[in-house]
Amino acid sequence: MLIAIVVILVILWFLGYMPLSGIPIPNVSLFTINGHPVTLWELLILIVVVWAIGILPAPLQTIAGILLILWILSVLGILAITGLPNVIVLVIIVGLILSVFL
Repeated sequence: MLIAIVVILVILWFLGYMPLSGIPIPNVSLFTINGHPVTLWELLILIVVVWAIGILPAPLQTIAGILLILWILSVLGILAITGLPNVIVLVIIVGLILSVFL
């Protein structure tokens, strides 16, 4: 189950943050907070990460929960560091892959 979540998260990350030039994927802005648009892809990534946190063991749930809070703050523009949402999603993906193998 965790492998399926990792695959879904990787696909969402590639399609949402690294759009492919040959495949037109609409980037729908759902609403704005503090002048920063929240897109459909970010909402889907949030749902998958929350789903993954529910499956992880207790120590990893804490770490993933903290990363989720940091990701939400960076998407909403409260933590204004360029590229931080991408880095946090990558760290979550790597952490999920490591939890599958360990």
